[in-house]
Formats: sequence, structure tokens, C-alpha cells
Amino acid sequence: MFADDNVTCLAERFLHMPTQTSTRTTKPTPAKAVETASATAPAKPAVRARKAPAARISDADNWDQRLGFLMHDVSRLRRTVFDGFVRPLGVTRSQWWVLAHLSRHDGMIQSDLANVLELGKAALGGLVDRLEAAEFVERRSDKIDRRAKRVYLSAKGVQLISEMRVRSHEMSERMLQGLNVTARRSLAEMLNQVKLNLVALREEAGPDEADGADAN
Repeated sequence: MFADDNVTCLAERFLHMPTQTSTRTTKPTPAKAVETASATAPAKPAVRARKAPAARISDADNWDQRLGFLMHDVSRLRRTVFDGFVRPLGVTRSQWWVLAHLSRHDGMIQSDLANVLELGKAALGGLVDRLEAAEFVERRSDKIDRRAKRVYLSAKGVQLISEMRVRSHEMSERMLQGLNVTARRSLAEMLNQVKLNLVALREEAGPDEADGADAN
């Protein structure tokens, strides 16, 4: 910045200096010399047009920052609180999701259950192993395809579901305190719309990119 100011000051000084006339006579430059000089003079590089800077998004309009972080924090806090609610029952949050889904679709083939819960077959297999060891579920061979295993809730698992529903309802009521039924329905509808939009974006990205993002 200061160098540019110095150059400007020097230029102004030269502009305001009196013009000195030379007493020497100069010979006219031949036309050929002028043509040769102009031909050999290096061409000036083309001046590139500067790109206009990207418009800055104000904090008030940055919905990714306002809602993205908020949804992430809500999800993280809910998982933490839920773990505290179900820990006395001797199950983890992941095991609870398996049991909750089986309470609505009991007897699913294990590979289908993995796809519905969006878990790898090995990951779900480990969860079912621990639930079976705790006698909450049991595996049975499929009547048609003996190689396929179906997962069923045991009597102990059904009793656990009843206890966990009471705890889950208690936590939900405390979590949604201050929201009436209308507000809760609106919240559920808006979150469902956001989910549908995210599913559409994932499908646009393609299976390869989606799998890579999940791996990270």
C-alpha cells in the first residue's frame, strides 16, 4: 500500500515539474526502424477480468449453521439422555432399536432386518448375538429356506419392550415439555420433510458416494 502511494507522489511531482526544452536537435527516426521496433516489441499480456467475490451469506440466512448444528446437538443430546434412561435395564441404544423394530415386525429375516436398520450384516449379527445371549431374542431357521435365520422376540424380550416403552414415553414427555399436541405434530411433519429431502439428496449422489460418506 505504501509503495503504491510513493509511486503516485513521484508521478504527481513529475507532472507538475516545468518542461525543459532541449537545445539539441534530434534526427527523425526512419520509418523502417519504427516498423522494426514495433514488430520486435513484446506484446502486453491480456488483462484478466477479476471474478466478482462470492456473496457473503449473513448469519441470519445461514440455515446450515442455524439448523444443521441445532439438529446435530438435539440428536446427540437425545442419544445421551436415552442411554441414561435405558441403562438400568441392561441394554444399549443400538440393541433397543433392534428390539423396538422387532416389536412391530417380529420374525424378520436377519439380513432384511440389517437392511431396514441400515446396518452391516456383521454389525447386526453382533447385536443379535448379544441379545440372544441375554435371552431377549431367539433365532429360528426359515421354513422355506433353512439357510436363512429369522429373529423373534422371546418372552423376556416382550417384557423388556413393555418396560422400555414406559421409560421412552417418560423421556419423550420431558423432552417435548412446552409443546402442545399441535406443535408436536407440526414438528414431526417438518422433520419428516427434512428427512425426505435428505433421502432424495443421497439418491442423487449415487450409491458409491453415499457409501463413502457413511464410511467416514
